[in-house]
Amino acid sequence: SFAASMLPLFASGDSKTKYTITMALWKAAFAALSLFAAVEGFTTPTVSRVSQPLRMAETLAESELGTIATENIRNIAVIAHVDHGKTTLVDALLRQTNVFRDTAQADEAGERVMDSEDQERERGITILAKNLAVMRDGVKINIMDTPGHADFGGEVERVLNMCDGVLLVVDSVEGPKPQTRFVLDKALRQDMQVVVVVNKIDRPAARPDYVVDKVFDLMMELGASDKQIDFTTVFASGLNGISGMDPNDMQEDMKPLFDAIRDCVDAPTVKSTEPEALQCLISNIDYDNFKGKMGIGLITAGTIKAGQPIALARPDTPKKTGRLSSLFIFDNLGKREVEAASAGEIIMFSGLDNVEIGDTLITNEGGGANAAEPLPPIAVELPTVRMTLGVNRSPLAGREGKFLTSRMIRDRLFKETDRNVALQVEETDSADKYAVSGRGQLHLTVLIETMRREGFELEVGPPVVIYKENEETGEIEEPFEKVEVRVPEEYSGSVIDLFNTRNGELQDMGLDDGGESMSVIQYLIPTRGMLGLRSELLTATRGTAIIDAVFDSYRPKLKVDIKSRDKGSLLAFEDGVTTSFGMENAQDRGKLFVGPQEDVYKGMIVGIHQRPGDLAVNVCKTKALTNMRSATKGITVGITAPIDMSMDACVEYIASDEILEVTPSKFRMAKNPDMDQKRKKK
Repeated sequence: SFAASMLPLFASGDSKTKYTITMALWKAAFAALSLFAAVEGFTTPTVSRVSQPLRMAETLAESELGTIATENIRNIAVIAHVDHGKTTLVDALLRQTNVFRDTAQADEAGERVMDSEDQERERGITILAKNLAVMRDGVKINIMDTPGHADFGGEVERVLNMCDGVLLVVDSVEGPKPQTRFVLDKALRQDMQVVVVVNKIDRPAARPDYVVDKVFDLMMELGASDKQIDFTTVFASGLNGISGMDPNDMQEDMKPLFDAIRDCVDAPTVKSTEPEALQCLISNIDYDNFKGKMGIGLITAGTIKAGQPIALARPDTPKKTGRLSSLFIFDNLGKREVEAASAGEIIMFSGLDNVEIGDTLITNEGGGANAAEPLPPIAVELPTVRMTLGVNRSPLAGREGKFLTSRMIRDRLFKETDRNVALQVEETDSADKYAVSGRGQLHLTVLIETMRREGFELEVGPPVVIYKENEETGEIEEPFEKVEVRVPEEYSGSVIDLFNTRNGELQDMGLDDGGESMSVIQYLIPTRGMLGLRSELLTATRGTAIIDAVFDSYRPKLKVDIKSRDKGSLLAFEDGVTTSFGMENAQDRGKLFVGPQEDVYKGMIVGIHQRPGDLAVNVCKTKALTNMRSATKGITVGITAPIDMSMDACVEYIASDEILEVTPSKFRMAKNPDMDQKRKKK
């Protein structure tokens, strides 16, 4: 009767009214149940037996307002080495929290739902960190899926500012790897609690005890606190959706992992919930076609409401003021608009188009007289590799692309720096070239590939390392990388020879404990020695080498030149279209990159010379037509299939005096015309 009388008010009321009515109904139902039990002589149910549904109802009702109690929130990041199963594990969590309506919708979403970008699905890696939120037993879990590749470490550093704990995912066979060390070190420095997830426990060669011991040793080496070293370990298989606290006693769902997140990761620490104390560090930027630029961050103190006056502030910088037009919280795979949010929640907002990563969102009520101080901006490690991007100046430029001018290229590059915090773009002496710096070669090639798919035509220079001067000693230093290579024993000699020619320093060598007859070789090598080395390693080992590299440190520059390749290039002798007759003669000089009936121009690289030094070949040569019959007329040599070069392979191939022409459908390498003119002057 009471519920029926409340229905009209519930249907017409706002979110706050619905919340009040929902809680009243739950309390009335519990009171009626207790009275019925007393009359009939039954045992009165304890509060603990109804506390879980009551807590779930309270959480759901509060979520309508966007103000979930802080103790019911967990903010975690999933970190790991590349290909250890982070995104697959997140998939399993999604499928077991009713994110998808039914099995058909889950199947339609496919595998690796979080890897939504085209390049992520093609390369099989996570490139951008992404947010989602799931509800489990009345607890809202904000999950951040992060990249595992060292070149995208800036994404990890950025999202850790929004977390209170991390899930460290480790392969049950491989154990901790170089990138595991990097991301774990970042989490430990921020005093975060770590839940270790030994993933892929269903692999036949799984060795969970060995992996847990290695993680413990790594934490000791990184200086973890006593509380951090006493970590909780969960064994799981993200692919099969199973988990357990013991590898020999696995449950058929992810409940043990959810329980570990709830019990072992602390709720967000809140200093104050007063509106004047509002502090929210912007850790990510998103774009909406209708709402424009949107900021994403964790509210560390205070509360915020839609429509209130706000400001973006940085230490020692004038603040930018505006009004909050829309306020969102993350809900499953998307976002949901709310009226208010409080400390501990991760929000997305619009209203200030000049928001930047590293800004602090504060209140501007009353002109900001009682506003809190801005937080220190996000600090990320400096880039180590630089490439030049500019206007395509080749004779074949402008045939395919939509964006060709330097102004368009400049605007796109500086727009990328808004959300890619590890990327730096600088002007150069040339008006049509820009210096782009990143964490590694892959970091930059992903950007170039994205621009190519958007319709840009670019001229790309070879990657070079960034040197810096030591402030104390005055010495010039260069970046070094720690490289680990797993390779079959028969190829270990070839790997060592290649590293020695690149001035690598052997750190460790031995057999893999997994019993697969694999050698594990660790080297410390200058970053400039790693440029172009991956393709040579794969060639020398017939594609069996597994290469993991991570930035180590800056060290004094080696006073030696490191040779990138020992063979020259085959160059087109003249402008024209390649012919079968010309290619038959040219392929005797080396391996070709082009096929018949392709446009080429003078100085364009059409193949690899079989000897050191460059050689010009006439691949456009046509057969002379005469009236004379030839005894060998019916004899044909045949053309060998050209080498199909991807963009990553082209970037690794080009030397210091060569450039790469990138168009929406073609990659062409050529000699740098600027350096060619300098040689002629000399």
